[in-house]
Amino acid sequence: MTGPLGAAEAAGRILIDARRQPALRMPLDDALGGVLAEDVVSPMDIPAWTNSAMDGYAARGQDVRGATEASPVRLRVVEHLPAGHFPARRIGRGECARIFTGAPLPEGADSVIRQEDTDQGAETVTILKDRDVGVNTRRVGEDIRKGSTVLTAGTELGPAQLGVLASLAVAHPLVYRRPRVAILGSGDEIVDVDQPEEILSGRKIASSNTHTLVALVRQSGGEPVNLGIAADTPNSLREHLARATDCDLLVTTAGISVGEHDYVRSVLDELGAKQRFWKLRMRPGAPVGFGLLGEVPWIGLPGNPVSTMVTYELFVHPAIRRMMGHDRVFRRSVPVRMAEPISLKPKLQHFLRGIVTEGPTCREARLTGPQGSGILTSMVRANALLVIPEGQHETPVGATVQAIVLNDPVHREDPGF
Repeated sequence: MTGPLGAAEAAGRILIDARRQPALRMPLDDALGGVLAEDVVSPMDIPAWTNSAMDGYAARGQDVRGATEASPVRLRVVEHLPAGHFPARRIGRGECARIFTGAPLPEGADSVIRQEDTDQGAETVTILKDRDVGVNTRRVGEDIRKGSTVLTAGTELGPAQLGVLASLAVAHPLVYRRPRVAILGSGDEIVDVDQPEEILSGRKIASSNTHTLVALVRQSGGEPVNLGIAADTPNSLREHLARATDCDLLVTTAGISVGEHDYVRSVLDELGAKQRFWKLRMRPGAPVGFGLLGEVPWIGLPGNPVSTMVTYELFVHPAIRRMMGHDRVFRRSVPVRMAEPISLKPKLQHFLRGIVTEGPTCREARLTGPQGSGILTSMVRANALLVIPEGQHETPVGATVQAIVLNDPVHREDPGF
Protein backbone atom coordinates (compact mmCIF):
# COMPACT_ATOMS: atom_id res chain seq x y z
CA MET A 1 0.00 0.00 0.00
CA THR A 2 1.32 3.47 -0.85
CA GLY A 3 0.26 7.10 -0.46
CA PRO A 4 -2.07 8.76 -2.98
CA LEU A 5 -1.06 8.04 -6.57
CA GLY A 6 -1.51 10.06 -9.72
CA ALA A 7 -4.21 8.86 -12.12
CA ALA A 8 -1.81 7.65 -14.83
CA GLU A 9 0.31 5.65 -12.38
CA ALA A 10 -2.83 4.09 -10.88
CA ALA A 11 -4.09 3.09 -14.33
CA GLY A 12 -0.76 1.46 -15.09
CA ARG A 13 -0.83 -0.55 -11.88
CA ILE A 14 -4.33 -1.81 -12.57
CA LEU A 15 -3.31 -3.04 -16.02
CA ILE A 16 -0.56 -5.21 -14.52
CA ASP A 17 -3.22 -7.41 -12.93
CA ALA A 18 -5.85 -7.05 -15.69
CA ARG A 19 -4.79 -10.15 -17.55
CA ARG A 20 -6.10 -11.33 -20.88
CA GLN A 21 -8.91 -13.83 -20.73
CA PRO A 22 -8.55 -17.34 -22.20
CA ALA A 23 -9.15 -17.73 -25.92
CA LEU A 24 -12.18 -19.66 -27.16
CA ARG A 25 -13.99 -20.31 -30.39
CA MET A 26 -17.37 -18.68 -30.68
CA PRO A 27 -20.04 -18.50 -33.40
CA LEU A 28 -19.22 -15.90 -36.00
CA ASP A 29 -22.34 -13.82 -35.38
CA ASP A 30 -21.52 -13.61 -31.66
CA ALA A 31 -17.95 -12.42 -32.21
CA LEU A 32 -18.69 -8.75 -32.97
CA GLY A 33 -16.35 -6.61 -30.86
CA GLY A 34 -14.20 -9.59 -29.92
CA VAL A 35 -10.43 -9.64 -30.37
CA LEU A 36 -8.75 -12.31 -32.48
CA ALA A 37 -6.37 -14.58 -30.58
CA GLU A 38 -4.63 -15.95 -33.69
CA ASP A 39 -3.63 -14.92 -37.19
CA VAL A 40 -6.10 -15.87 -39.91
CA VAL A 41 -4.38 -17.23 -43.02
CA SER A 42 -6.46 -17.60 -46.16
CA PRO A 43 -6.89 -21.17 -47.44
CA MET A 44 -8.06 -19.89 -50.82
CA ASP A 45 -8.01 -17.07 -53.34
CA ILE A 46 -10.78 -14.48 -53.14
CA PRO A 47 -12.36 -14.27 -55.67
CA ALA A 48 -11.81 -17.98 -56.26
CA TRP A 49 -12.28 -17.42 -59.99
CA THR A 50 -12.29 -14.45 -62.32
CA ASN A 51 -15.88 -13.25 -62.53
CA SER A 52 -18.05 -10.54 -63.99
CA ALA A 53 -18.39 -7.20 -62.19
CA MET A 54 -21.69 -6.38 -63.93
CA ASP A 55 -24.49 -7.67 -66.12
CA GLY A 56 -23.51 -7.77 -69.79
CA TYR A 57 -21.66 -9.89 -72.33
CA ALA A 58 -18.35 -11.70 -71.81
CA ALA A 59 -16.30 -11.23 -74.96
CA ARG A 60 -12.80 -11.04 -76.43
CA GLY A 61 -11.53 -7.47 -76.41
CA GLN A 62 -9.99 -7.85 -79.85
CA ASP A 63 -13.43 -8.63 -81.27
CA VAL A 64 -15.04 -5.54 -79.71
CA ARG A 65 -12.33 -2.93 -80.15
CA GLY A 66 -13.45 -0.17 -82.53
CA ALA A 67 -17.18 -0.68 -82.04
CA THR A 68 -19.30 2.50 -82.27
CA GLU A 69 -22.96 3.26 -82.80
CA ALA A 70 -22.11 4.15 -86.38
CA SER A 71 -20.04 1.00 -86.83
CA PRO A 72 -21.31 -1.63 -84.37
CA VAL A 73 -19.89 -5.11 -83.84
CA ARG A 74 -22.16 -8.17 -83.89
CA LEU A 75 -21.30 -11.27 -81.87
CA ARG A 76 -22.92 -14.67 -81.53
CA VAL A 77 -24.19 -15.48 -78.03
CA VAL A 78 -23.08 -19.05 -77.30
CA GLU A 79 -23.88 -19.36 -73.59
CA HIS A 80 -26.05 -17.93 -70.80
CA LEU A 81 -24.23 -17.54 -67.44
CA PRO A 82 -26.21 -16.49 -64.34
CA ALA A 83 -24.33 -16.13 -61.03
CA GLY A 84 -23.49 -19.54 -59.59
CA HIS A 85 -23.23 -21.24 -63.01
CA PHE A 86 -19.86 -22.20 -64.46
CA PRO A 87 -19.16 -21.89 -68.20
CA ALA A 88 -19.29 -25.04 -70.33
CA ARG A 89 -17.09 -23.86 -73.18
CA ARG A 90 -14.43 -21.44 -74.33
CA ILE A 91 -15.29 -18.17 -76.08
CA GLY A 92 -13.91 -18.15 -79.60
CA ARG A 93 -13.58 -15.55 -82.32
CA GLY A 94 -16.81 -13.65 -82.94
CA GLU A 95 -18.49 -15.22 -79.91
CA CYS A 96 -19.64 -14.03 -76.51
CA ALA A 97 -21.63 -15.21 -73.50
CA ARG A 98 -24.54 -13.48 -71.83
CA ILE A 99 -23.23 -13.04 -68.29
CA PHE A 100 -24.49 -11.66 -64.99
CA THR A 101 -22.73 -10.11 -62.00
CA GLY A 102 -20.67 -12.66 -60.08
CA ALA A 103 -20.73 -15.39 -62.73
CA PRO A 104 -17.34 -16.92 -63.64
CA LEU A 105 -15.76 -15.48 -66.77
CA PRO A 106 -15.50 -18.10 -69.53
CA GLU A 107 -12.07 -19.00 -70.84
CA GLY A 108 -11.08 -16.89 -73.84
CA ALA A 109 -13.03 -13.82 -72.69
CA ASP A 110 -11.19 -10.86 -71.20
CA SER A 111 -13.91 -8.20 -71.17
CA VAL A 112 -17.48 -7.73 -69.98
CA ILE A 113 -19.43 -5.32 -72.16
CA ARG A 114 -22.13 -3.68 -70.08
CA GLN A 115 -25.60 -4.41 -71.37
CA GLU A 116 -26.36 -0.69 -71.70
CA ASP A 117 -23.86 -0.56 -74.60
CA THR A 118 -25.66 -3.30 -76.52
CA ASP A 119 -29.05 -4.12 -77.99
CA GLN A 120 -29.29 -6.90 -75.34
CA GLY A 121 -29.78 -9.54 -77.98
CA ALA A 122 -30.39 -13.18 -77.02
CA GLU A 123 -28.86 -15.17 -79.90
CA THR A 124 -26.75 -12.41 -81.40
CA VAL A 125 -25.85 -9.14 -79.77
CA THR A 126 -24.91 -5.79 -81.27
CA ILE A 127 -22.08 -3.98 -79.43
CA LEU A 128 -22.42 -0.19 -79.79
CA LYS A 129 -19.34 0.99 -77.80
CA ASP A 130 -15.91 -0.39 -77.06
CA ARG A 131 -15.25 1.44 -73.75
CA ASP A 132 -15.38 -1.84 -71.79
CA VAL A 133 -12.53 -3.59 -73.59
CA GLY A 134 -10.40 -5.28 -70.91
CA VAL A 135 -12.52 -4.15 -67.96
CA ASN A 136 -15.50 -5.07 -65.73
CA THR A 137 -13.94 -8.26 -64.41
CA ARG A 138 -12.88 -9.25 -60.90
CA ARG A 139 -9.64 -11.18 -61.22
CA VAL A 140 -8.94 -14.34 -59.24
CA GLY A 141 -7.22 -13.47 -55.94
CA GLU A 142 -7.42 -9.70 -56.46
CA ASP A 143 -8.89 -9.31 -52.94
CA ILE A 144 -7.16 -12.10 -50.99
CA ARG A 145 -4.37 -14.41 -52.06
CA LYS A 146 -4.21 -18.00 -50.85
CA GLY A 147 -1.68 -18.29 -48.02
CA SER A 148 -1.74 -14.61 -47.13
CA THR A 149 -2.40 -13.40 -43.57
CA VAL A 150 -5.75 -11.69 -43.81
CA LEU A 151 -6.29 -10.68 -40.17
CA THR A 152 -3.66 -10.65 -37.44
CA ALA A 153 -4.01 -11.62 -33.80
CA GLY A 154 -5.16 -8.62 -31.78
CA THR A 155 -7.58 -7.39 -34.46
CA GLU A 156 -10.94 -6.22 -33.17
CA LEU A 157 -13.76 -7.82 -35.11
CA GLY A 158 -16.12 -5.32 -36.67
CA PRO A 159 -18.72 -5.95 -39.38
CA ALA A 160 -16.14 -5.85 -42.19
CA GLN A 161 -13.82 -8.29 -40.41
CA LEU A 162 -16.73 -10.67 -39.79
CA GLY A 163 -17.57 -10.49 -43.49
CA VAL A 164 -14.00 -11.41 -44.42
CA LEU A 165 -14.06 -14.36 -42.02
CA ALA A 166 -17.34 -15.52 -43.49
CA SER A 167 -15.86 -15.38 -46.99
CA LEU A 168 -13.12 -17.76 -45.78
CA ALA A 169 -15.68 -20.12 -44.17
CA VAL A 170 -14.45 -19.32 -40.66
CA ALA A 171 -17.58 -20.18 -38.69
CA HIS A 172 -15.98 -20.06 -35.22
CA PRO A 173 -13.12 -17.57 -34.92
CA LEU A 174 -10.72 -17.87 -31.97
CA VAL A 175 -11.20 -14.79 -29.80
CA TYR A 176 -10.38 -13.80 -26.25
CA ARG A 177 -13.29 -14.38 -23.92
CA ARG A 178 -15.15 -11.28 -22.81
CA PRO A 179 -14.58 -10.67 -19.09
CA ARG A 180 -17.53 -11.09 -16.75
CA VAL A 181 -17.62 -7.88 -14.72
CA ALA A 182 -19.38 -8.02 -11.35
CA ILE A 183 -21.00 -4.72 -10.33
CA LEU A 184 -21.86 -4.07 -6.69
CA GLY A 185 -23.48 -0.98 -5.25
CA SER A 186 -23.77 -0.37 -1.53
CA GLY A 187 -25.55 1.99 0.83
CA ASP A 188 -28.61 2.01 3.06
CA GLU A 189 -29.82 5.14 1.32
CA ILE A 190 -30.13 3.66 -2.18
CA VAL A 191 -32.62 1.31 -3.83
CA ASP A 192 -33.07 0.00 -7.33
CA VAL A 193 -35.67 1.26 -9.78
CA ASP A 194 -38.03 -1.59 -8.88
CA GLN A 195 -38.98 0.49 -5.83
CA PRO A 196 -40.27 3.67 -7.49
CA GLU A 197 -42.44 4.69 -4.53
CA GLU A 198 -39.35 4.92 -2.30
CA ILE A 199 -37.51 7.00 -4.90
CA LEU A 200 -40.33 9.34 -5.90
CA SER A 201 -41.28 10.00 -2.30
CA GLY A 202 -37.75 11.14 -1.54
CA ARG A 203 -37.22 8.50 1.15
CA LYS A 204 -34.50 6.74 -0.87
CA ILE A 205 -32.11 7.53 -3.72
CA ALA A 206 -32.16 5.60 -6.98
CA SER A 207 -29.08 3.50 -7.65
CA SER A 208 -28.25 5.23 -10.91
CA ASN A 209 -24.64 4.00 -10.68
CA THR A 210 -25.69 0.38 -11.12
CA HIS A 211 -27.45 0.99 -14.42
CA THR A 212 -24.81 3.41 -15.63
CA LEU A 213 -22.09 0.82 -14.98
CA VAL A 214 -24.02 -2.00 -16.64
CA ALA A 215 -24.27 0.15 -19.77
CA LEU A 216 -20.63 1.25 -19.61
CA VAL A 217 -19.38 -2.32 -19.21
CA ARG A 218 -21.38 -3.38 -22.26
CA GLN A 219 -19.97 -0.46 -24.26
CA SER A 220 -16.45 -1.46 -23.26
CA GLY A 221 -17.06 -5.02 -24.43
CA GLY A 222 -17.47 -6.81 -21.11
CA GLU A 223 -20.39 -8.84 -19.80
CA PRO A 224 -21.95 -7.09 -16.78
CA VAL A 225 -23.12 -9.13 -13.80
CA ASN A 226 -25.30 -7.08 -11.45
CA LEU A 227 -24.72 -8.23 -7.86
CA GLY A 228 -27.42 -5.91 -6.54
CA ILE A 229 -27.18 -3.38 -3.72
CA ALA A 230 -25.55 -4.29 -0.42
CA ALA A 231 -26.65 -2.66 2.81
CA ASP A 232 -24.11 -0.76 4.91
CA THR A 233 -23.30 -3.81 7.01
CA PRO A 234 -20.36 -6.23 6.81
CA ASN A 235 -22.71 -9.23 6.57
CA SER A 236 -24.62 -7.83 3.61
CA LEU A 237 -21.38 -6.98 1.81
CA ARG A 238 -20.02 -10.48 2.39
CA GLU A 239 -23.20 -12.06 1.05
CA HIS A 240 -23.17 -9.93 -2.10
CA LEU A 241 -19.44 -10.35 -2.73
CA ALA A 242 -19.86 -14.13 -2.55
CA ARG A 243 -21.86 -13.90 -5.78
CA ALA A 244 -18.80 -12.63 -7.67
CA THR A 245 -16.81 -15.85 -7.39
CA ASP A 246 -17.21 -16.80 -11.08
CA CYS A 247 -16.49 -13.29 -12.40
CA ASP A 248 -13.26 -11.96 -13.87
CA LEU A 249 -13.38 -8.39 -12.55
CA LEU A 250 -15.13 -6.87 -9.54
CA VAL A 251 -16.29 -3.26 -9.58
CA THR A 252 -17.82 -1.70 -6.47
CA THR A 253 -19.19 1.78 -5.93
CA ALA A 254 -19.11 3.70 -2.65
CA GLY A 255 -18.08 2.34 0.74
CA ILE A 256 -14.28 2.76 0.42
CA SER A 257 -13.87 6.16 2.07
CA VAL A 258 -13.07 6.71 5.75
CA GLY A 259 -16.63 7.03 7.09
CA GLU A 260 -17.76 4.82 9.94
CA HIS A 261 -20.26 3.08 7.65
CA ASP A 262 -17.78 2.47 4.82
CA TYR A 263 -17.12 -1.26 5.18
CA VAL A 264 -15.98 -2.35 1.72
CA ARG A 265 -12.24 -2.16 2.47
CA SER A 266 -12.52 -3.90 5.84
CA VAL A 267 -14.69 -6.71 4.43
CA LEU A 268 -12.27 -7.20 1.55
CA ASP A 269 -9.46 -7.43 4.12
CA GLU A 270 -11.40 -10.12 5.98
CA LEU A 271 -11.81 -12.03 2.74
CA GLY A 272 -8.04 -11.95 2.16
CA ALA A 273 -7.93 -9.31 -0.56
CA LYS A 274 -4.56 -7.78 -1.40
CA GLN A 275 -5.19 -4.06 -1.59
CA ARG A 276 -2.80 -2.12 -3.82
CA PHE A 277 -4.05 1.44 -3.31
CA TRP A 278 -7.20 3.26 -2.21
CA LYS A 279 -6.72 6.98 -2.82
CA LEU A 280 -5.61 9.12 -5.77
CA ARG A 281 -4.47 12.68 -6.38
CA MET A 282 -7.36 13.63 -8.64
CA ARG A 283 -10.78 15.22 -8.70
CA PRO A 284 -13.43 14.03 -9.07
CA GLY A 285 -12.80 10.53 -7.82
CA ALA A 286 -10.01 10.66 -5.22
CA PRO A 287 -11.35 7.63 -3.25
CA VAL A 288 -10.52 4.94 -5.81
CA GLY A 289 -9.38 1.53 -4.58
CA PHE A 290 -7.68 -1.35 -6.29
CA GLY A 291 -6.60 -4.81 -5.23
CA LEU A 292 -6.98 -8.54 -5.81
CA LEU A 293 -9.65 -10.73 -4.27
CA GLY A 294 -8.00 -14.08 -4.85
CA GLU A 295 -7.00 -13.74 -8.50
CA VAL A 296 -9.88 -11.41 -9.39
CA PRO A 297 -8.96 -7.72 -9.76
CA TRP A 298 -11.12 -5.38 -7.72
CA ILE A 299 -11.64 -1.72 -8.61
CA GLY A 300 -13.48 0.35 -6.03
CA LEU A 301 -15.09 3.46 -7.48
CA PRO A 302 -16.50 6.42 -5.56
CA GLY A 303 -20.24 6.63 -4.97
CA ASN A 304 -20.98 10.06 -6.43
CA PRO A 305 -22.46 9.50 -9.91
CA VAL A 306 -20.07 11.76 -11.83
CA SER A 307 -17.06 10.41 -9.96
CA THR A 308 -18.20 6.90 -10.83
CA MET A 309 -18.37 7.65 -14.55
CA VAL A 310 -15.09 9.58 -14.67
CA THR A 311 -13.11 6.94 -12.79
CA TYR A 312 -14.74 4.18 -14.86
CA GLU A 313 -13.45 5.87 -18.02
CA LEU A 314 -9.92 6.20 -16.66
CA PHE A 315 -9.51 2.84 -14.92
CA VAL A 316 -12.22 0.25 -15.64
CA HIS A 317 -12.58 0.81 -19.39
CA PRO A 318 -8.85 0.21 -20.04
CA ALA A 319 -8.85 -2.83 -17.74
CA ILE A 320 -11.74 -4.45 -19.62
CA ARG A 321 -10.09 -3.78 -22.97
CA ARG A 322 -6.82 -5.32 -21.75
CA MET A 323 -8.70 -8.39 -20.51
CA MET A 324 -10.39 -8.69 -23.91
CA GLY A 325 -7.00 -8.84 -25.65
CA HIS A 326 -6.55 -5.25 -26.82
CA ASP A 327 -3.10 -3.67 -26.81
CA ARG A 328 -4.47 -0.15 -27.17
CA VAL A 329 -6.66 0.33 -24.15
CA PHE A 330 -6.78 4.07 -23.37
CA ARG A 331 -8.86 6.56 -25.29
CA ARG A 332 -6.61 9.12 -26.94
CA SER A 333 -6.46 12.71 -25.77
CA VAL A 334 -6.56 15.62 -28.21
CA PRO A 335 -5.48 19.26 -27.79
CA VAL A 336 -8.30 21.79 -27.43
CA ARG A 337 -8.39 25.55 -27.01
CA MET A 338 -10.30 26.84 -23.99
CA ALA A 339 -13.14 29.19 -24.88
CA GLU A 340 -13.59 30.21 -21.24
CA PRO A 341 -11.29 30.52 -18.23
CA ILE A 342 -11.00 27.87 -15.52
CA SER A 343 -10.05 28.60 -11.92
CA LEU A 344 -9.29 25.72 -9.52
CA LYS A 345 -8.15 25.64 -5.91
CA PRO A 346 -7.06 22.12 -4.88
CA LYS A 347 -3.59 21.04 -6.00
CA LEU A 348 -4.94 17.97 -7.77
CA GLN A 349 -5.24 16.71 -11.32
CA HIS A 350 -8.73 17.61 -12.49
CA PHE A 351 -10.95 15.89 -15.04
CA LEU A 352 -13.64 18.41 -15.89
CA ARG A 353 -16.77 17.72 -17.89
CA GLY A 354 -16.52 19.67 -21.10
CA ILE A 355 -18.11 20.25 -24.46
CA VAL A 356 -15.65 20.10 -27.36
CA THR A 357 -16.66 21.62 -30.69
CA GLU A 358 -14.88 22.16 -33.99
CA GLY A 359 -13.86 25.82 -34.28
CA PRO A 360 -12.71 27.66 -37.42
CA THR A 361 -9.06 26.68 -36.89
CA CYS A 362 -9.03 24.19 -34.02
CA ARG A 363 -11.14 22.32 -31.51
CA GLU A 364 -12.59 24.53 -28.80
CA ALA A 365 -13.82 23.55 -25.35
CA ARG A 366 -15.95 24.95 -22.58
CA LEU A 367 -17.31 23.50 -19.36
CA THR A 368 -20.74 21.96 -19.16
CA GLY A 369 -21.53 24.20 -16.18
CA PRO A 370 -21.26 23.44 -12.45
CA GLN A 371 -18.78 20.64 -11.79
CA GLY A 372 -20.22 19.10 -8.63
CA SER A 373 -19.65 15.34 -8.52
CA GLY A 374 -23.34 14.69 -7.91
CA ILE A 375 -24.55 16.54 -11.02
CA LEU A 376 -25.09 13.54 -13.27
CA THR A 377 -26.77 15.63 -15.98
CA SER A 378 -23.37 17.24 -16.59
CA MET A 379 -22.28 13.88 -18.05
CA VAL A 380 -25.30 13.97 -20.35
CA ARG A 381 -24.14 17.32 -21.72
CA ALA A 382 -20.44 16.44 -21.79
CA ASN A 383 -18.69 14.89 -24.75
CA ALA A 384 -15.20 15.08 -23.24
CA LEU A 385 -13.14 15.18 -20.06
CA LEU A 386 -10.83 18.19 -19.93
CA VAL A 387 -7.56 17.23 -18.25
CA ILE A 388 -6.09 19.99 -16.06
CA PRO A 389 -2.62 19.14 -14.71
CA GLU A 390 -1.94 18.95 -11.00
CA GLY A 391 -1.11 22.38 -9.59
CA GLN A 392 -2.48 24.34 -12.56
CA HIS A 393 -4.81 26.68 -10.68
CA GLU A 394 -5.58 29.10 -13.54
CA THR A 395 -6.32 28.20 -17.14
CA PRO A 396 -7.01 31.34 -19.20
CA VAL A 397 -9.07 31.72 -22.34
CA GLY A 398 -7.03 30.54 -25.32
CA ALA A 399 -4.93 28.10 -23.32
CA THR A 400 -4.44 24.63 -24.75
CA VAL A 401 -5.48 21.64 -22.66
CA GLN A 402 -5.84 17.95 -23.40
CA ALA A 403 -9.31 16.48 -23.80
CA ILE A 404 -10.36 12.84 -23.63
CA VAL A 405 -13.25 12.65 -26.07
CA LEU A 406 -15.84 10.27 -24.64
CA ASN A 407 -16.89 7.40 -26.90
CA ASP A 408 -13.93 8.08 -29.21
CA PRO A 409 -13.22 4.73 -30.91
CA VAL A 410 -9.51 5.56 -31.31
CA HIS A 411 -7.35 4.15 -28.52
CA ARG A 412 -3.67 4.26 -27.62
CA GLU A 413 -1.32 2.12 -25.54
CA ASP A 414 -0.48 4.75 -22.92
CA PRO A 415 -2.82 6.99 -20.93
CA GLY A 416 -3.47 10.43 -22.38
CA PHE A 417 -3.64 11.88 -18.91
